[in-house]
Amino acid sequence: MIDIEIDNKSGFCFGVINAIEKAEEHLSGGNTLHCLGDIVHNGREVARLQQLGLQTIDHNQFAQMHNTNVLLRAHGEPPSTYKLANDNNIKLIDASCPVVLKLQNRIKTTYENIKNSTAQIVIYGKKGHAEVNGLVGQTQNTAIVIENENDLQLLDLKKDIYLFSQTTKSLEGFNSLVKIIENKIIEPAEFHFFDTICRQVANRIPNIKKFAAAKDIILFVSDPKSSNGKQLFECCKAVNSNSFFISSPDEIADLHIDLTKAIGICGATSTPRWLMEKVAEQVRNLL
Repeated sequence: MIDIEIDNKSGFCFGVINAIEKAEEHLSGGNTLHCLGDIVHNGREVARLQQLGLQTIDHNQFAQMHNTNVLLRAHGEPPSTYKLANDNNIKLIDASCPVVLKLQNRIKTTYENIKNSTAQIVIYGKKGHAEVNGLVGQTQNTAIVIENENDLQLLDLKKDIYLFSQTTKSLEGFNSLVKIIENKIIEPAEFHFFDTICRQVANRIPNIKKFAAAKDIILFVSDPKSSNGKQLFECCKAVNSNSFFISSPDEIADLHIDLTKAIGICGATSTPRWLMEKVAEQVRNLL
């Protein structure tokens, strides 16, 4: 009997589901719709929505538009995007994740409270990431972004620090930075930190490790440009050396693995369920 299981806890997070549903709803009426950046970091899902009429644009193209409809994806946007839309009479379909919007408001409030002081707002996140750009925008682009311990040299440890996190970052990494800063900050400077990591995303790590450890072979399905995908795949690899990263069902044949073993199929928060199902179907076809 073929043993193939798709991880029910893998796939789109709530924010991505909401954004895609809003896009599909708008496109179903035959309306024109542009999306500011890829709606999700998965090329196959982007291509599917493009066939329905969704057109992906970048910020330079957005700045040249007038009198049209534009979808804001789950990552969120800085205040400058909303101002430009208002100036150019662009109707925004805002699919920003509620968790991200809440974080933006927290950072904006903190910035307003400390902007006349020497305190520093610090964001643990990936530099240049869409969500991080939106967070930094709440501080008039004054926030300091750190990706790891090596970036701590950017901070002035003699001044107050307010640390936040990109919602999809590692909880372990955040807690590690907190401990380091606590030990290094120079009194009387104060250190305030806020765990703003989305638990729906953070819980993927222990869940996927448990799933991967229970299978002989793991087929991890994700787009190579998904940061979350890279992180979760490493988690799979750490507990199961027979873990393979694929973006398409067509790649399975080239892996030369024993498909009669217990196979687990899982993916990132940006991986559509239908793509994981296609992978399972391809395994059955190869057998």
